[in-house]
This record gives sequence, C-alpha cells and structure tokens, in this order.
Amino acid sequence: TKGTPLSLFTLPPGFKAIGQGSFGNVPYVIVIFVVVVAIFDFLLRRATAFRKVFYTGSNEKAAQFSGIKTKQVKFWVTVLCSTLAGFAGVIYMSRFGAATPTFGAGMELNIIAAAVIGGASLNGGSGTIFGAILGMALLSVVTSSLILLDVSVYWQDMIKGCILLAAVSIDHFLHRRKS
Repeated sequence: TKGTPLSLFTLPPGFKAIGQGSFGNVPYVIVIFVVVVAIFDFLLRRATAFRKVFYTGSNEKAAQFSGIKTKQVKFWVTVLCSTLAGFAGVIYMSRFGAATPTFGAGMELNIIAAAVIGGASLNGGSGTIFGAILGMALLSVVTSSLILLDVSVYWQDMIKGCILLAAVSIDHFLHRRKS
C-alpha cells in the first residue's frame, strides 16, 4: 500500500458492524470489552494455569522451584497477549473502516502508565484488570483536562511521564517497605 491506509469499505457490512453496531444504545465494542474483561478477570482469579502467571511474575526462581514451567508460562502469556492484540486490531479496523500499520503507535506510554497507575508492578506479579481499567480512566481524565486547558501535546506527554514516574516511585517505595 506504500504507507497509505488500506480502505475497508469493500468488506461485508457484518464486519463493520463489529466496530460500529450496537445493542440499542450500547455499542458492540463495549459489550465485547465487558465480556473479555469478565472472562479474563475470572480466569486470573480462579484458574490455576492463569494464577501461575502471577507466581512467575512475582518470583520466577521460586516458581521454578515449586514446579512451574516458567518458560512455558511466559511463552503462553506472549501468545495470549499477541492474540488479544490481533483481536483488538480487527475491532479497531472494523470501527474505523481502514487499516494502517501505524494504528496504535505512540500509545505505549499511556498503556504502561494506565497499568502502573492501576496497581500493576513493573517488577511483576501484581495487578488486576480492573486496576488497569481504573488507571486508564484516570489517565483519560488527565488527558482530557490537559486538552481542555489547551496544553501542548509535548507537555501532555511530559505530564503523563511525571505521573508514571510518581506511580513507579510509589510502587517501588511500597515494594521496598514490604521486603
């Protein structure tokens, strides 16, 4: 495509309905989001295989000594994350009717900041899906406020970086205090 977005308007209406349709006033995207969050929250809390992710992230050596195949856990987490990212890409394409390889570029800071603000540790082994959602909501409020205050995009990134730095510092302080 030589760097230009690929138009998806020739695709069947059912594909576009995934991203643009709704159940009454509730968009399908929200329904899909709630279902995926509910499934993975349940699995992370109740399924032994998913609990191994926390054990591996918390202390990989201890997890290995307790019989968990940590390389296998990390492999399957990577596969699962990649599958969900692909699924999100399909929803994104159906929502906007176009595809480009740069969709989502530059969102990395926001995603990491949302997870850390929501309680995930950069050291691994802690965090919840709902915490990440609350972190993203807080970050969205901050971003919207900065836009309404007409703050430059460059300053917005710096402010988000400072918020991330504060969240990491608090996490580090609390982690060190527990040790």
